[in-house]
Amino acid sequence: MQNNPIKKWVIGVDVGGTEIKFGLFDNKLTEKWSIPTNRSDSGSHILPEIAGEVHRCCLRNGISPEKLRGIGIGVPGPVHDGGEVRSCVNLGWENVRAAEVLTGYLSGFPGWTPENIHVRCANDANAAALGEMWLGGGRGCRSLVMVTLGTGVGGGIVIGGKILNGSRGCAGEIGHLPCLSEADIVGRCNCGNRGCLEQIASATGIVAYAKREMQRTSVKTVLGKAGEETLSAEMIFNAGKAGDAFADGIAEKMAFYLGRGMAAVCAVVNPEKILIGGGVSAAGEYLRAKTEKHFREQAFEGFRNTPVVLAELGNQAGIAGAAYMIISEQE
Repeated sequence: MQNNPIKKWVIGVDVGGTEIKFGLFDNKLTEKWSIPTNRSDSGSHILPEIAGEVHRCCLRNGISPEKLRGIGIGVPGPVHDGGEVRSCVNLGWENVRAAEVLTGYLSGFPGWTPENIHVRCANDANAAALGEMWLGGGRGCRSLVMVTLGTGVGGGIVIGGKILNGSRGCAGEIGHLPCLSEADIVGRCNCGNRGCLEQIASATGIVAYAKREMQRTSVKTVLGKAGEETLSAEMIFNAGKAGDAFADGIAEKMAFYLGRGMAAVCAVVNPEKILIGGGVSAAGEYLRAKTEKHFREQAFEGFRNTPVVLAELGNQAGIAGAAYMIISEQE
């Protein structure tokens, strides 16, 4: 920014299956908004609608293309270094060169040309990790691992301040580490394999595991009052916090495998910090402390004391990281 004061602004975009979040940044978040994700017609409306939102944002803030450093986009699928999204089931995309296509749509607006438009695209979990490094729980770090616990388990790895993307855009798929013992596997993972971390560390995974264990034990638990249809990860954690021994045992089992997964990742990339984010991380210190304990018990001595912390940005991590992809190129 100091080398080129004219190009001041960056727009970060986080594309989800239900909504698309936007953020306007000037080294800090100055405006945020969202629109519903239009997944009709195989997601063909998504990129033109993003272009329209970017254009309208620039108009209302008096930002000419010459003052826009670029647009960063996070999407829920593997992204190759060239900006190509090979497969994104949640959006209906197959082999979409997202950065190139968005540039084309923006070029249709008066004064916008391919020469003054810069677009970068990354996997959304990787972008979230980058955002936490910049403005969240990873501030001050140049390398970190972030695991996102939600409906599934995602992950992002940052090394030397840059996203670790991998040869096919699949680096950081922490949820698909095969680390469950046979006795703790319930069915198959959504990826088709058995024993993935996601099968017990996601919201859906821990609920499935708890339901099976409830059928196997006569131990009394308040979770039995919830019923098969209404049981949730939040209920499990709340019951565990309140002293329900069965629920606490389920949370302990999840944390054991989450700690094992983190130990495996750290053995490869040796980060400065491990961050836990996503909706399930709302369990807070209760889950963080359990995970840290099991991580330390299973980790190699050389990185056993790696801090395990909670992510801080919540659903703003994605737009922050998408924006930082652009900012970091010119630092």
